[in-house]
Amino acid sequence: MSGHNKFSKIKHQKAKNDGQKSKIFGKLVRFITVEAKKAGGNLKSPGLALAIEKAKKENMPNDTIDRAIKKATTDNSAAMENILYESYGPGGVAILIEVLTDNRNKAAQEIKHILANHGSELAAVGSAAWAFAKSHEGWTANTTMPLEDSDITTLGALVEELEENEEVQNVFTNAE
Repeated sequence: MSGHNKFSKIKHQKAKNDGQKSKIFGKLVRFITVEAKKAGGNLKSPGLALAIEKAKKENMPNDTIDRAIKKATTDNSAAMENILYESYGPGGVAILIEVLTDNRNKAAQEIKHILANHGSELAAVGSAAWAFAKSHEGWTANTTMPLEDSDITTLGALVEELEENEEVQNVFTNAE
């Protein structure tokens, strides 16, 4: 019965938690980097202050935040850009996918692949955004769509796979 003691359970749980934290920190570092480049490293900039606040809510260490800001202000790497992809999911639900990437083509192909695996495809610009209103916290649904149980599980799997992608920052739907 090797591998079934208390310490191995703790080890496996810690590995799982560290993996989840790593994904969140990776997304936040990208967000901080973009905002720091826009602000030129000015910590009083509203966008950078918001990015730092989000990172601190997730308990990101200060030295990690400082490294992301320093990298953005000193490094001349490829410019990161925000892209908004639109799609319709199971049951006709509108989906908005916010992506932060340095390679537009790679990000588009990854999103298309994930959507195709779940029976969806990218929609034209503006075709799904009409169902949402932009707020300071992201996108809020103007109208909601009721879904059947089978569509809810399919949508849940789609959103989960999208959020696992390292370049996807947020996914918004208008499902009830």
